[in-house]
Amino acid sequence: MGFIGGALGYRLLRWVGNGGDSQRAEASAYGSRSKVEALLGRGIWDELAGKVVIDFGCGVGREAVEVAEHGARFVIGLDIRDSVLEAARRTARERGVDDRCVFVTRSEARADAILTIDCFEHFNDPGGVLDVMATMLQRDGRVYIAFGPPWYHPLGGHLFSVFPWAHLVFTERALIRWRSDFKRDGARRFTEVEAGLNLMTVGRFERLVQRSAFRVEHFEAVPIRRLRVLWNGLTREFCTSVVRCRLALR
Repeated sequence: MGFIGGALGYRLLRWVGNGGDSQRAEASAYGSRSKVEALLGRGIWDELAGKVVIDFGCGVGREAVEVAEHGARFVIGLDIRDSVLEAARRTARERGVDDRCVFVTRSEARADAILTIDCFEHFNDPGGVLDVMATMLQRDGRVYIAFGPPWYHPLGGHLFSVFPWAHLVFTERALIRWRSDFKRDGARRFTEVEAGLNLMTVGRFERLVQRSAFRVEHFEAVPIRRLRVLWNGLTREFCTSVVRCRLALR
């Protein structure tokens, strides 16, 4: 992974990295649009209406609150970070859905649907997460997954993508050293940075699902719009913007 490292790699990153300004990599691609709807289509609201929904990896709760506003019977936002859950609870109160939208670090509930957006490239143990989801889903339930960008996307390194595919050009050690100039959390690997990066590719995700308790009802690797003409079976790892799918128990 990466071929420019050492002092040279670090100096180059300091030169091009603009002090850790990752706005290019992290800027919203959705503008004022609903992220849930943009990723999963308008029909998602009908599919979730009247159901108990778990938002797995809910973060600050925007999507969970939106699902509740669109008619879900009850929404459970799950995240391991207490810091984001408090922000999620506040949002639910402000939007008037806190009576049917809760945010917790664990739950014994069994859901009709599980939603997870922009999480599978961050989970430390994504295969284990699929196993947990299988225990939390009603027999006739569905899991809706959307994540991106995958690892080989031009900005698949997220913060580390200081220019397209920079995370594939520089070594992990050089990138982490550069990050330590403005992030003081002591992370030494991609997996240890805030939210984590597990180097998830399209192919790896497919293999994880194949080994899981789920079967695929729908799977789509969405091409990067500007690279659509180049997208094919050989280039999809480098030209896929978002992976989205719907899973059911076998």
